[in-house]
Amino acid sequence: MIARVTLADVDAVRTSLAEALELFRASVSPALAEQNGYEGCYVLTTPEGKALVVTFWRDEEAADAGLRNGYYAEQVAKFGTFYRSPPGRETYDVGIADAPSSLVRSTRS
Repeated sequence: MIARVTLADVDAVRTSLAEALELFRASVSPALAEQNGYEGCYVLTTPEGKALVVTFWRDEEAADAGLRNGYYAEQVAKFGTFYRSPPGRETYDVGIADAPSSLVRSTRS
């Protein structure tokens, strides 16, 4: 399994973090679900507007497909007016995955 990590800094003065999260929930999440090899994600935020988005992919080929076909750039562009600076991106191998059971239940309710 591969984890793709996007680090972003939302301009919390100009826009609300709640708006950015709602855009992700309404637009990016459904688009992610349509991507071949997508296995889930976490979106972590701070009150100051820092965001860490971790998407999980079956393998490196699936993770890279979204870069090649323009999907990733399209999703990042949706937040262009939200960012203080362009987001960063890194890829990791998932060595251990142990999701809290309470979190898994709350996201599927």
